[in-house]
Amino acid sequence: MTDKAKIASVLDEIATLLELKDENPFKIRAYTNAARSLETWGGNLDLTDEEALGKIPGIGKAIAAKIKELAETGASKFHDDLRAEFPADILELFSLPGLGAKKIKALYEQLNISSIAQLQQACESGAVSQLAGFGKTTQEKLCRAIADRTKHAGSFQLGTIAKEAEKLLSDLRGLEDALQVEIAGSYRRRKEIVRDLDFIVATSQPDAITTAFLQHPLVESTIAQGPTKTSVRLRSGVQCDLRVVAPAEFPFALNYFTGSKEHNIVMRNRALQRGWTLNEYRLAIVESPAKKNTPEPIPPVRDEPELYRALGLDFIAPELRENCGEFEAAEQHRLPRLIELENLRGTFHCHTTASDGHNTLEEMAAAARELGLQYLGIADHSRSSIQARGLDVARLRAQTARIRELNRTFDGEFRVFSGVECDILRDGSLDFDDEVLAQLDYVVASVHSAFSLSEAEMTKRVIRAISNPHVTMLAHPTGRLLLRRDGYTIDIPAVIDAAAETGTWIEINAAPKRLDLDWRWWPLAKEKGVKCVINPDAHRTERLQELWFGIGVARKGWLTKADVVNCLTLGKIERELQRKRAGVTC
Repeated sequence: MTDKAKIASVLDEIATLLELKDENPFKIRAYTNAARSLETWGGNLDLTDEEALGKIPGIGKAIAAKIKELAETGASKFHDDLRAEFPADILELFSLPGLGAKKIKALYEQLNISSIAQLQQACESGAVSQLAGFGKTTQEKLCRAIADRTKHAGSFQLGTIAKEAEKLLSDLRGLEDALQVEIAGSYRRRKEIVRDLDFIVATSQPDAITTAFLQHPLVESTIAQGPTKTSVRLRSGVQCDLRVVAPAEFPFALNYFTGSKEHNIVMRNRALQRGWTLNEYRLAIVESPAKKNTPEPIPPVRDEPELYRALGLDFIAPELRENCGEFEAAEQHRLPRLIELENLRGTFHCHTTASDGHNTLEEMAAAARELGLQYLGIADHSRSSIQARGLDVARLRAQTARIRELNRTFDGEFRVFSGVECDILRDGSLDFDDEVLAQLDYVVASVHSAFSLSEAEMTKRVIRAISNPHVTMLAHPTGRLLLRRDGYTIDIPAVIDAAAETGTWIEINAAPKRLDLDWRWWPLAKEKGVKCVINPDAHRTERLQELWFGIGVARKGWLTKADVVNCLTLGKIERELQRKRAGVTC
């Protein structure tokens, strides 16, 4: 085990197990801090060098020895001994919202609960509500959380399987016998939730491709194997299907297995109107004994664009294939030129070690520059976010001063904007007064509490917040956590109308756990003239690359680079921010 991220994960698990043992809080914190320090340590690092490890802040001699052991052997006796003290499934309980170490310890010691299945039985019998510190309300919440987990079984956030998907795609493309390779399905359409992966490979040597696929290191087990289709389970747990086709069949297979089902139905109907039949392998003339009309001749189809042209359509990007108006637009040559990742010039809503981030201001700026961005916005949490070590006024002003000093080193070629992620309080007021907010380059307004308000109350709350002239953008507008927590109830059309009136930008939060505001709302927002801002909500340098997921949402929402403010160059975004602070709306 040489991957420091994996070793950090083991250190985190040790901290969790120590919590279950009710160990000294300082000892628990030591492992948590060591995990964060290891993850964020830059430069080359020999994980077997105890002396070098000991020089990293937060890593003492004892933990350095355990890291060396993990790096050399792939295991830690201390970790293994801790795991042996508890049932294997008990750590699953931490995946349920509202359950921390103290409550799990109580469940284990008083009710002998060590798995989600056992917890469900205890909730259904009412035993959980009888425990001190739980009660009926907590029991009901746990029941809902378990039901949600069951409902989402077999579903994956796009971001959790993307690394495996892209690695497998790259490796399949590297095979000598692979002529064309693409990922199809909902992954290609950039759906926020994916149930499986579909790979289409054009080849004249299907057996060789299938063998290489089955032997890939990411494959954990084989589900089924056939001459044209093979199904496996990857290490992440997601099912992955490989379909090997002849080169002439590739565009049809890619189109069919990309979907969506509703899109495919319209495609087949358009083919039938021309006297053709369309399936996953070919476009052919309908064979009918009673031909009333002479079918049109079938033009050559060597790729997807030619397939769409044969059906009288402009090429429809995979992200738009949801039968939500794309056919009418393609027929009338009105499809937009969708935003591309390279259109982004900068981003906002990023965090540092000043609040709950894992990298310093300087490290975040360096990472943004390495990605080729012209600007980066830092928006650490405000004071009400106690769990995220939110900034008070003094710390916020100190950070603003540091940002100004740092900007002087860039000679105008790059800029860090000073902002804050300001909590929207229960009544819609903001966590800082206007005098403090006026000193910043921009303000991100976010809801982080009181999620149970009624739709009317939540809508009023958010609209009051974005009506403040110092608020630049609204972050993750529904507060959803995909596959974990539904968004709070809120009237999104009313919020969009308010954003249009006030000139407030609405965020696409690119963190794969959020992808919020959902792509289904963006055609309406675009129609109303609301500007989008794509932000990664990055709490560490590598998360800046999650902007890619935000681009997928924007493309599904029919957005172009003209609709997204952070496609503006540095000079133009500076003027746009000044216009917003002056109360001028576009």
